[in-house]
Amino acid sequence: MTRRQFQTRCVLLCSVLVAGLSALSVRLIQIQVWNRKDMAGKSSRTFDSKEPLVGLRGTIVDRNEEVLAKSMPVASIVVDLQHLSDPLLVSFPLAYERVSGEPGWELLNPQEQKQRVLGMRGVILKESEDSPDALIEKGVAQAVSLLARPLGLKREEMYSKLREELANAKKRAVKLGLKKPGGEFCLVKERPADDIERVRELISKNWLEGFRLNESYKRWYPSELLATHIVGYTSEGKDTGEDGEEVFRPIGKYGIEAALEEYLAGSDGWQMQRRAPNGARIPGDTSTLKPPRAGLNVQLSLDMGIQSIVEEELDAGLAQWESKRGCIIVMDPKTGEILGMASRPHFNLNHLDKESLKEPCFATQAIYEPGSTIKMVPSSAALNERLVTPQTQFFCYNGHYQMGKITVPDHFPYGYLTVEGILQKSSNIGAYQLGMALGAPRYYDYLEKYGFGQKTGILLSGESRGIVPRSKNPLDFSRTTYGYALAVTPLQVATAYCAIASDGKLRKPHIVKSVIANDGTVVERYEPEVVREVIRPETAKSMRAALEKVVDPKGTAVQAKVPGYGTAGKTGTAVRIEKGRYQAGHYTVSFAGMCPAKDPAFVCVVVIDDPLTNKVTRYGGTIAAPVFSKVGARLAAHMNLTPDEPVEEKDKDKLAGTKEQ
Repeated sequence: MTRRQFQTRCVLLCSVLVAGLSALSVRLIQIQVWNRKDMAGKSSRTFDSKEPLVGLRGTIVDRNEEVLAKSMPVASIVVDLQHLSDPLLVSFPLAYERVSGEPGWELLNPQEQKQRVLGMRGVILKESEDSPDALIEKGVAQAVSLLARPLGLKREEMYSKLREELANAKKRAVKLGLKKPGGEFCLVKERPADDIERVRELISKNWLEGFRLNESYKRWYPSELLATHIVGYTSEGKDTGEDGEEVFRPIGKYGIEAALEEYLAGSDGWQMQRRAPNGARIPGDTSTLKPPRAGLNVQLSLDMGIQSIVEEELDAGLAQWESKRGCIIVMDPKTGEILGMASRPHFNLNHLDKESLKEPCFATQAIYEPGSTIKMVPSSAALNERLVTPQTQFFCYNGHYQMGKITVPDHFPYGYLTVEGILQKSSNIGAYQLGMALGAPRYYDYLEKYGFGQKTGILLSGESRGIVPRSKNPLDFSRTTYGYALAVTPLQVATAYCAIASDGKLRKPHIVKSVIANDGTVVERYEPEVVREVIRPETAKSMRAALEKVVDPKGTAVQAKVPGYGTAGKTGTAVRIEKGRYQAGHYTVSFAGMCPAKDPAFVCVVVIDDPLTNKVTRYGGTIAAPVFSKVGARLAAHMNLTPDEPVEEKDKDKLAGTKEQ
């Protein structure tokens, strides 16, 4: 080889080395400078883990601050199969078990104890170099001996479960070509946090790896069968966190839980934990933290004492009259506040059943033809328009009115009746003549003024608006005056009767009083709201006097009388309609009443759908009115109302029983 050839080869070799080193330098500069943030992020994702911190959902309470819904801390035990099958991690608790039993262990400081554990861990790993599976088996057995009893599990069951999951994890790893098995499974789900505290201490004290506590909150309803349609429920759902990540948290699905989700829902936080490459926590490492934010609390207008009364009496009434559907609503007529509202069928808030959840809230979502409870509209409208006085008389055609295609029947052959008498005797013909005096357009206007055919605006989802067709057909118009050819909700009836029970003003049904922060600060207060004036105060007073006669011995609702108190109201009976056809022999019966009559403290509406009893003739006055009487007597005692009438001898025992309750 000539000298020139040798020099050429040296130059080429140096050029290759320089080019390679230059490329490596460029890559290092790219990583260190240009792609620094990206590579740092990948590095942190490898060694850091973001653990969610769940935000506490707000509490729901009644007007007296009795808790209706709250979030209870719970914890689940999650097993990390990668950690449980790693000899390097399983050796920690085995080493602790050995050294912690040595004399003088308790006298060592934490650093000295740590050194002892690490030293013994090295010994154990050396002893088990040829049998890592045996070491894992010992680790599983030790975990079972420590945790089975505190978790309320049988040792054999827990041991079998862990071995089965580990075996399945190994099979998956082989199938996927992975070096190590992985995956997680929940060993124990949503136990009360207090019960899990002992387990937390055992995991920490014994250096157990592979077992993790997932802390969260579970919605709990102390009165699981009361006010179910009002309080509502939550279910686990996917949401987007503040940082854009998808998170799973309880989300309101029904009732107040859904309607005030934006207030009740807190926001989750997170905690960054530094971990070693094998996934084990690095002890003593500082973690960054974003604390969770608790949700706000909601106070309802409900009085749970009243709620208990209406629930009990509704169940008793449905059982007595052989019905499965119905509702009772109690409202404060001066504010529009709902004090109690129960519907059937209902459900258990703590043990939700999919089939029972299909049933609507009868009070706000069921629509029905109201029958004679609607007669307060043509009578109050005619009085308000000064077309009649309470003593104006109408001829009721002895029980049968016929004019062309229009036929209006009565259940009794009445002759002349006053306006008060029309209500007292519940005459269809009399109600129709009051409607005729008004004229169809004006009558429909009053129906709408009272809120029929439109949502009341209550702060609950899924409310029905009912049906007021404003038909130009004279036959349809005639039937609307006595409660057919239109459909209403029980809540609309209660709201309309509140206008008569107060000053003639229609008030929006009021279910939420306020939204309150955890420090007691009122964030938002929901004040009573007047929608419109329907009738003058003096008309309302005249109507209360007229409706009081419905409950006297000559009226249709004598069984609605509340002993010791003036009582006013109106019965309703309508043939049930289903799938567009009337069902002969099947009825929806109701009573809308108020007490005391002269200055009502409450309005109560009772609706019993399709009673099948043969004990009595199925009318509002024989079925719904007695239920109202029982509810009214208990409400008067609960609200400490002063009696304004003498109690008849036959009613004294009933009143005494009410006071005992």
